[in-house]
Amino acid sequence: MKPFNIVRSRVVPLDISNCDTDQIVPGRFLSRTRSAGFSEQLFHDLRYESGRKRPEFPMNRPEFSGAELIVAGANFACGSSRESAVWALVDSGIRAVLAPSFGDIFFGNAFKNGLLPVQLPAVEVERIMHAAQAHPEQELEIDLPNQDIRCGDGSTLRFDIDALRKQMLRQGVDEITFTLTHECELAAFERGYDARQPWLAAATRAVAAR
Repeated sequence: MKPFNIVRSRVVPLDISNCDTDQIVPGRFLSRTRSAGFSEQLFHDLRYESGRKRPEFPMNRPEFSGAELIVAGANFACGSSRESAVWALVDSGIRAVLAPSFGDIFFGNAFKNGLLPVQLPAVEVERIMHAAQAHPEQELEIDLPNQDIRCGDGSTLRFDIDALRKQMLRQGVDEITFTLTHECELAAFERGYDARQPWLAAATRAVAAR
């Protein structure tokens, strides 16, 4: 995973509320393996028609080419639990999504894959949305260490994030990798635990030997 500290980019305005995970990655693509990548499947049925790009879809517009941020409507990525919805965004270079609310499962999956979901008041999301539509050349900066968003008009917004999730995003690690960074402490705890309860360690060895 790519560490997330400060990201500055233009913002793709996706003015869709209740955008579900089937719209993000249609179900017929779920047989793909993670290693195959999902960038071409992102918003597939919204981006393409008869194999051709829809010019009106925001992610197909040249002024948003290479943008790393999306601003979206409420309840973004609701619906099924498919983690491929996050993979498709990450594979397409998206580092963060700003919205008034998110589907719960998607919200958790995002952090596991290095994608930052930023929940903001609806009025602020609407303001960012309108600015991105009117001035697509403007950039927005997300400062994760300070939990600030610096908008193109010079204003600054604050956002909340769980401290542990923030730490893992900044380090670019998931829960398993983060846990393994404490391998020495875990081993020391196990040794002490066995020393305090030797009978339990003996019973465990006896079961394993069967």
